[in-house]
Order: sequence, then C-alpha cells, then structure tokens
Amino acid sequence: MNKSIIIFAQKSKITPMNTCDTLLKHRSIRQYKSDAIADDILEKILIAASRGATTGNMQLYSIIVTRDEARRKVLCPLHFGQKMVEQAPVILTFCADLNRFHQWCEARNAEKIYDNFLWFYNGTIDAVIAAQNAVLAAEDLGLGTCYLGTTTYMAPQIIEFFNLPQGVVPVTTVVLGYPAENPPLTDRLPLEAVVHDETYTDYTSETIDKLYSEKESLPLTAELVKTNQVENLAQVFTLKRYKKQDNIHTSNIFLDTIKNQGFFHS
Repeated sequence: MNKSIIIFAQKSKITPMNTCDTLLKHRSIRQYKSDAIADDILEKILIAASRGATTGNMQLYSIIVTRDEARRKVLCPLHFGQKMVEQAPVILTFCADLNRFHQWCEARNAEKIYDNFLWFYNGTIDAVIAAQNAVLAAEDLGLGTCYLGTTTYMAPQIIEFFNLPQGVVPVTTVVLGYPAENPPLTDRLPLEAVVHDETYTDYTSETIDKLYSEKESLPLTAELVKTNQVENLAQVFTLKRYKKQDNIHTSNIFLDTIKNQGFFHS
C-alpha cells in the first residue's frame, strides 16, 4: 500500500483496507442517507483515486467533486432523474482530460500532439482506473457507491453543466454516500466465462448454454422476462434495455461530442 495512504490511515485511525474482501463485497447502492462525508474521508478517497496506474504517468484525467445540494438537484436530470444523485452527499465525475497536459506542453515549448482518438482512449482508461480506485477506497471506508452509465448518454449536457473546455470529456460518474439499503450481491457469470487460458477460446452453443444456465434460471430473470413480455433474458437487453436504434443514436451523439471537444484530428 502507498506510504502516504498508510500514514493517512494511521493519523485518522482508519484500518488499511483488506482489498480482496472489499472487492468481493461490492454492490451498487441506489438509496443513500443524507449524512455528510467528512473532508478527511473524501480526501483519502481522492488520494486513492490519484494513485491509480496511468498512461506514461501522465494522469490524463480530472475528477469533478459535486457536493452542493442545489447543484446536485440540477445535475440529477442529466442522469435520467436518478434520485440517488440528489440523495448522496458527493458526486464524482471522472473525465478524460488532455487539456491540462496540452497546456503544460505549450508552456514548455513542446508540441501539442495529443488531440486524436488514441489519446482520448488513453485518457478514458486513466479516468476509469482512477474511478475504480475511488470506489474501492470508498467501500472500504463503509460508504456505498454506484457508477452512472448515463454520463456517456448525456455527455453534451454534462460538458455544458461543468463548463468543460476542449480536450476534456466526461467518462463516468460515481455516487458516494452512506448506504440506506443493503441489497444482495449481484449475480456474476462463472469464472470460466470470462477467463481464457493462454489463448482466446471461442464459445460454442453448448458452452454458451452452460455458462448462462445459472443466470437464466434465477427468479429475478423470470421476473424480468415476464415484466418485459419477451422470450428470454437476452431479449430483455436487446429489445428493452439497450435497443439498436438507441445505441446508434447515442453513438453518433457521443462521437460528435468527442470531435467537438477537440479529438479525432488528423
């Protein structure tokens, strides 16, 4: 564990995290108490985020902290009206950020060359790693978290809300707060579904049936299929949750947003 975090934990009488246990207990929290998060707790979370691995140690991301209640209420509709954005005391918006690095390059007589898709992608990776570090630290400290995929869907509006300059694109948002619920762990596919030994082993119809059999037999799955009036769980995704026309529409908007933010230059 990083020395600065160990020192911080000692000063604040916080036990350093047991990483594996924390990871295995992860669950998304959507109901939060109004209790504020102390400044020292939030600082530790942000320190943990900043210690994540980054491309070339360039730290191509920024984290926007939203604590003001009035601003959270305005931000809420930009996340499809999910009430946890208003309930939780802290919202962290993680952005791919090449703006800061470009300004440093220009100030040091170095050419500004990171305005293309490769570096948007690298910044996205950096931002997601920082976000996961923050989530891990927050959950170890007894907080609840939830990722908001709506960040991508509403990227243009979020850019306007935060006044993001060119070179900065919102990637993901994390809700932080003390849980007001204790949901069960979400099901996962068996390990052999996602782990390949040495080379990629493609799936057969038989292995697909085997790997998805437990998920498809869950009571929750039966409820989802019935509620959505479809034949199976796969159709819940393709016909109801993430429909083709919506995917194409959002993809086009997001690609235009990335271009408008100064990427994809030849």
